[in-house]
Amino acid sequence: MDDRIAMSNPIYRRRRRRNAVMLVLSTLALIFGLFWLVWILSILLFEGFEALIRPSLFYAMTPPPGSDGGLSNAIFGSVMMAGIGTLMGTPVGILAGTYLAEYGRRGWLAPATRFINDVLLSAPSIVIGLFVYSVYVAKVGHFSGWAGAFALALIVVPVVVRTTDDMLRLVPNSLREAAVALGCPQWKMVVMICYRAARAGILTGLLLAVARIAGETAPLLFTALNNQFWSANMNGPMANLPVVIFQFAMSPYADWHRLAWGGAALITLLVLGINIFARSMFSKQKG
Repeated sequence: MDDRIAMSNPIYRRRRRRNAVMLVLSTLALIFGLFWLVWILSILLFEGFEALIRPSLFYAMTPPPGSDGGLSNAIFGSVMMAGIGTLMGTPVGILAGTYLAEYGRRGWLAPATRFINDVLLSAPSIVIGLFVYSVYVAKVGHFSGWAGAFALALIVVPVVVRTTDDMLRLVPNSLREAAVALGCPQWKMVVMICYRAARAGILTGLLLAVARIAGETAPLLFTALNNQFWSANMNGPMANLPVVIFQFAMSPYADWHRLAWGGAALITLLVLGINIFARSMFSKQKG
């Protein structure tokens, strides 16, 4: 009876029609986005499968044209620069996010810092690469792995700042008040209580930052450039997967194209795995 009365109401019928239209449009948009995503991933995995199943991809160095080889030096260089960049950017990001959430609740500095951090978060990575090139590479006169790690660290910082700030602000104030009521200093309250309550979210942000820098090409073109040979010298040009993929994909050689597809598939699977792991951790924390 109530449903019949509601259906006789013209306002209710109009809202039902609008809801049905928006539901259909949203579903079509979802299908449209998923179609392109599945298409891109399927082509990437199909083209890169031949290179991925070859063990030489992981132990052989980048070859000259017409020779068989792998991407071991590029994988090593990417791991080195991404690891050092993460180690450089993570402490700065966590400390800055801690200040914003715990110490900067009054005044103008915290809101201004959040605004600048959001600008850096959405800044094109090529701008960061040009900045590091102008302040470091141009001064020392050569490309280097340190410059690449520094550029990647600048990309890590705003991601970690944002996630640390958000996760610490989600910690209930009752926990802080209980610690302060027991005479706990503020720094110890932050370290022993707030960090422990937000550690899964902070670690999730760190993993997402690593996934963000894993495939960055533009900053490394202006900083680390590339190296065809195995090199652990961070003070010189260093091979890395994104730049090798770019150079091999632009070449006219079929064997280089195969390695470029394999490297692209490897980065995609790595980023996909990191994102799934990070989101599963965050969902466990929420549960």
